[in-house]
Amino acid sequence: MKNLIHNQRHHFFFKFILSTLFLMNISTVFGQEKKINDSTKINALEEVKVASTRLNKKSPFAFTDIKKEALERNNLGQDLPILLDQMPSVVTTSDAGAGVGYTGLRVRGSDATRINVTINGIPYNDAESQGTFWVNMPDFTTSVENIQLQRGAGTSTNGAGAFGASLNLRTLTPSLEGYATTSHSIGSFNTRKHNITFGSGIKNGFYAEGRLSKIGSDGYIDRASSDLKSFYAEAGFIHKQTAIKALVFGGKEITYQSWFGTPEAVVNGDRVGILAYINRNYSSTEETENLLNSGRTYNYYTYDNQTDNYEQVHYQLHITHQFTDHLSASLSGNYTKGKGYYEEFKGDQKLKKYFPDHINGNFRSDVVRRKWLDNDAYSLVYTLNYNTKNFNANLGGGYNQYDGTHFGELIKHQYTDLPVTNVNYYKSLSKKEDYSVYIKADYTFFYKLQLFLDIQARRIDYTTHGLSSDLKLLNVKKTYPFLNPKIGLNFAIHKNHSIYGSFAVANKEPNRNDLTKNPIEPQAEQLLDYEAGYRFKNKITHINLNGYYMHYNSQLVLTGALDEVGDPIRENVEKSRRIGIELEASIQPTKFFKLDFNITKSINKIKSFDYSVPVTEYDINGNKSYSTKITKYENTDISFSPNVTGGVTATFYPIKDLSVAYIQKYIGKQYLDNTSSEDKKLNSYHNGNLSIQYIFKPKSFAEISFNLLINNFYNKLYESNGYTYSYYDRPLGSNNPVTTENFYYPQAGRNFLTGVTLKF
Repeated sequence: MKNLIHNQRHHFFFKFILSTLFLMNISTVFGQEKKINDSTKINALEEVKVASTRLNKKSPFAFTDIKKEALERNNLGQDLPILLDQMPSVVTTSDAGAGVGYTGLRVRGSDATRINVTINGIPYNDAESQGTFWVNMPDFTTSVENIQLQRGAGTSTNGAGAFGASLNLRTLTPSLEGYATTSHSIGSFNTRKHNITFGSGIKNGFYAEGRLSKIGSDGYIDRASSDLKSFYAEAGFIHKQTAIKALVFGGKEITYQSWFGTPEAVVNGDRVGILAYINRNYSSTEETENLLNSGRTYNYYTYDNQTDNYEQVHYQLHITHQFTDHLSASLSGNYTKGKGYYEEFKGDQKLKKYFPDHINGNFRSDVVRRKWLDNDAYSLVYTLNYNTKNFNANLGGGYNQYDGTHFGELIKHQYTDLPVTNVNYYKSLSKKEDYSVYIKADYTFFYKLQLFLDIQARRIDYTTHGLSSDLKLLNVKKTYPFLNPKIGLNFAIHKNHSIYGSFAVANKEPNRNDLTKNPIEPQAEQLLDYEAGYRFKNKITHINLNGYYMHYNSQLVLTGALDEVGDPIRENVEKSRRIGIELEASIQPTKFFKLDFNITKSINKIKSFDYSVPVTEYDINGNKSYSTKITKYENTDISFSPNVTGGVTATFYPIKDLSVAYIQKYIGKQYLDNTSSEDKKLNSYHNGNLSIQYIFKPKSFAEISFNLLINNFYNKLYESNGYTYSYYDRPLGSNNPVTTENFYYPQAGRNFLTGVTLKF
């Protein structure tokens, strides 16, 4: 879902222009005299608002930091998950196949609903689905200073509980001097990105900064186009030990839907298999032509305006203060407004569904409908930090509230004697409140041994009522109280060597789909996370070796199937586990060469579960009966959890200002469901990218950067994601075998992006 209707198109840019002019006016009026020139102090104040949710080199958990400079190199239009592809234990996906539009991120096999995301300490995950939709904030990477990815339960944070990883983003540190930058890139599939960024510099304590971006792409998959716009505006005041920052940022997206992938036979070019698929699914003439003629870039949708439209705007206010050298605090507020719909064509629909007060018979019509989401989210988070040489403590927490309205609008049908539209053929209202408080402390004994303690109390209240999109009555009222303790030790063997270990408990509530679409009432999940590792760092080499054992109670695993809007369906399994070892290393023996690599080897198992397959039987008169066949499976692999992932980046600096990076990624075999069936899997794949960057500083510019990125250098054919479902369809008394339908998301072959950035 995502974006506003056509007559609001200019309203988006008006928001940016108005916000920026106002913020720039503040800087101009109040900032004529004195400049602040202590960048260390500014950065320290910026870190206060995220310090309590971040890890450091003494923390007994696995994490990876990535700075702005590393993000800039390949920031040519692809979404943030694609830019994080080389991080340890990470798998990325793209519905449109080229990294623009709907993209996804998994860590240690855990999907986006398990990854807690915060921006400046403010929760970003959607409250109901618990997912993250980066398509709503295109080019946000340009406004990010640094990112920390915590793997496993991690440290206590705000918002949706971390159940596999935490992604912590901090926006740009204010620039001491005024600047202006413009970036432009083009590439395969008509991909293009244009942005401008600017800042006033800090004058008399005041500053203002902004960005305006536009990204477009036709996509690798047929018709999977993206039309994305975003803005970022910030103003702040820094005086002595106080910093006040106000931000407004948002995005607007129109993407043609490509949620349902490509049938297995089409991916493989198996004409006999395609014809069998057509026969099984009673495809229309138009659908048959699409299946037979499209190839790997097949898109199920053909209606001209089968689009997802959404706009989302975030308003943040941060106040940080350094009371003494040891005591600091931060208070942050956020309001997020989101509204949009996806439009779709549906053939041969029963009109009584849309006009129950006007239709009595079995009248049918082709229709065009829109499914809307209109929501408001509010957050208030705080942290109090106390730091000394041997002792550090953080008190933090927050309150988050989400109010959402789901409703359906019929905008077109074939009967002239009925109303043209029906705005609310279904409607439901939802409210979610999230309360949390945590306290963390660490103490260093004998200069070498650090003890870490962390405990969080969290409570979630969720209600939803009304009619669902399939016209089922909703009446959900749930409360989930959680207590999440953590303990860890870090021992500094030597100034360059340390070992650590930790134990963490994480609990997580079901999401909206679990509660409204699951025939069995879902249970809350619990994770017991054991981590241990070794770190080494000197001027040349950095090594982090980490082992983990993640034991789950009632984990909500992906079944492999999707709902009507392409969201994964989940179900509880009583006991499951993930056991793995991660190696992350960086070596730079000379100024001309640097090698970064990581590898993860893991085992991801479900102890046992019941696998359900629907059965439809029919007699000679066509009368149908329905049942379910249940099979018990034991010690199977968890879906979408590769046993091996790895990445290598070799960067060469042959001459001044020129760098050439070869990037290799390997992802092991993944099963599409939890049965470990070789007939339902994603094959292992690897691909290589080539990145070239040349930076120079002519007299007329502060800097000019040229970038070239060649993706999938070897032109490999592979699929990064998929789904599956099975069923029995047979005459009464027969023994016809099960039918399984597999679908995949093919990724683009060799393709390129190239761009130039001018800094003034």
